[in-house]
Amino acid sequence: MKPVGPVSVPAAPVRLTQFAHGGGCACKIPPGELEAMVAGLLPPGNPGQALGGNKNRLLVGLDDGDDAAVVLTGDGTALVSTADFFTPVVDDARDWGRIAAANALSDVYAMGGRPVVGLNLLGWPRDVLPAELAREVLAGALEVAREAGCFVGGGHSIDSPEPLYGMAVTGLVDPDRLLRNDAGRPGVPLTLTKPLGVGILNNRHKRTGEVFAHAVATMTMLNDRAAAAALEVGAVCATDVTGFGLLGHLHKLARASGVTAVVNAAAVPVLDGARESLRAGYVSGGTRRNLDWVRPHLDAGRASQDELHLLADAQTSGGLLIAGEVPGHLVIGELVPAVAGTTLVIR
Repeated sequence: MKPVGPVSVPAAPVRLTQFAHGGGCACKIPPGELEAMVAGLLPPGNPGQALGGNKNRLLVGLDDGDDAAVVLTGDGTALVSTADFFTPVVDDARDWGRIAAANALSDVYAMGGRPVVGLNLLGWPRDVLPAELAREVLAGALEVAREAGCFVGGGHSIDSPEPLYGMAVTGLVDPDRLLRNDAGRPGVPLTLTKPLGVGILNNRHKRTGEVFAHAVATMTMLNDRAAAAALEVGAVCATDVTGFGLLGHLHKLARASGVTAVVNAAAVPVLDGARESLRAGYVSGGTRRNLDWVRPHLDAGRASQDELHLLADAQTSGGLLIAGEVPGHLVIGELVPAVAGTTLVIR
């Protein structure tokens, strides 16, 4: 018998989600804490006034927590600017890059704009994870940026304890056709362009390693067509649904617009497997914090705790929530005159 030499055992695949305490937009600072953090930073008066006597003017800024900043330049052009990054939401490096890029670009689309150039924002634990994986993240992001017709022009990287990736994106927007979160009016229907449930499925993926290809597909889908469709029907109010969940982002929209939002829970689209995963306990801490934040402003009706967790589910690269009826997408509720102390009603 010939002597048996050492056997080469393939290395186990790296599970990126195990190198971060949270995942995707669920790792955001809770909305209540964030609002307290930035409270009082703006001077009294109109925050959109011109600076230094020039003609540049901030059209959308920090005051209502909109999706991106919009600046009107001296020549009448409006620039839209945003930044978004997070820890791994899936284990596949290239998919994470694709999702993070789509998520960052979404803020520009949510304002009715067109992304022009993005800058990479990368944090990488150099002594723990191989550089080849970081390259895969960047390659995935570049793939989605090219799909969007958006240049990628470098960026910034640091050595960090946890892997982080995202983009700072600059785009252009017609100042007369802005989508903003403070322009909602009573009597207008609410349209949602992507199903909920990615936060629940991502939480299950992190804990079990199961892969949900349909969740990845919805997270990597650009919101460009949804934004174009919203502008086509004359919409002026929208936001995207990300880390604060449908209820959190809708609360911000209703509060900024001075209205109350009524949601028909049965009409809200949900990804396959999300309800079953919810019943199995795959709820992120971010989702629970979202619900705690909106609960004082919420008339939950007969909605169950599971239903509320689904509506508050911390989405990553979710769809657009548009004040207006957009063909091809589901109407999930409407805006009504403000009800004292209540921004959200579930029916």
